[in-house]
Amino acid sequence: MTIREVLSAQDIREFHGVLDVVYAGDDGFIYPITEDVEAVFDVSKNKSFQNGAARRWLAVDAAGHTAGRIAAFYTVKPKSGKRGGIGFFESINDPTVANALFDVAEDWLTSELCLSIDAPINFGDRDSYWGLLISATTPPSYRENYHPKYYQQWFVARGYQLEIEQNTYDIVEKEFNYERFSKIAERVMSKPGYRFEFFRYAQLDKFAADFVSIYNEAWTFHDDFEPLQYEELHKRLKEIKPAMPEEFAIFAYDNDKPIGFFVAILEINQVLKDFKGSMGWWQKIQFMLNRGKINKAKGIVFGIVPSHHNLGVETGLIIKFHQGNAIKKRMNTMELAWVGDFNPKMISMLESLGAVKTKVHHTYRKEISGII
Repeated sequence: MTIREVLSAQDIREFHGVLDVVYAGDDGFIYPITEDVEAVFDVSKNKSFQNGAARRWLAVDAAGHTAGRIAAFYTVKPKSGKRGGIGFFESINDPTVANALFDVAEDWLTSELCLSIDAPINFGDRDSYWGLLISATTPPSYRENYHPKYYQQWFVARGYQLEIEQNTYDIVEKEFNYERFSKIAERVMSKPGYRFEFFRYAQLDKFAADFVSIYNEAWTFHDDFEPLQYEELHKRLKEIKPAMPEEFAIFAYDNDKPIGFFVAILEINQVLKDFKGSMGWWQKIQFMLNRGKINKAKGIVFGIVPSHHNLGVETGLIIKFHQGNAIKKRMNTMELAWVGDFNPKMISMLESLGAVKTKVHHTYRKEISGII
């Protein structure tokens, strides 16, 4: 068994080619878009490199066949120091291969004096490639991790302990408890000074500024908070336009103050599943031609400023989305991911809406002192 760092163009091709081996015959697997994954390791595209570093390795057997891969990275956080991460781990069902990959990643993070290792995670935002899949009754969504069941025992055996349980819920239109929540939302939506608006691309500058205002106020008390920059968000909203119809983004206001938002996108894996990781010009044409067949939305971010917590704003945002969908008749299911076990109020609200838990991912942590 040889461990080789990913350095050349051929190494990069083999890094993605591992998926052909690990998931051969697995009908539930959907290839991630190759260029999306490569953007994670591109210094010019991933801002995480400003305060961190990343490396990748391949496991190659005696016959020269690629049998596994792993990435390790760290970021230096203002409040918590240098924290390590492991992600994009894949391996054939052979603990020898898995342990060799874990060894090289953990050894590097130890040499870099990291305080802990989270796994499997992304070198970047939590809304992509984060957590180990534990169970699922629905297909993997766009930029969502999918894993064989045998991975979990390896993480546990290496001393990784559960840090966060990430739950995913589906709200099916016919099961949505609209009557109950429309009455609750009506009280909020009719409150003097309150208004709920759909996003408009013609007013992109305004809504981008409102998003940044809400985000920075809502997340400022979180550990290792980094303010969102207007230019970054403005660019991102333009990039996701093909996947985000205007009625998929809802903003709440108290008079002229932006107080909350809910943003969803089309669950584009319903189309991308046939592309096997490619997104060239032909696939982009196919996506645009088949986008109208998508019948599932995926909520990607939900934020309310602290001064307006527990006032029913979240209910108003959900009902406004539902009203927009009722007019357009686009979706029959809404997926809400990253509902952490640390947020029982959100879980309770979703279950009272009629939502059903469909997936569970685990984020594990290992203190660096546990690495020998």
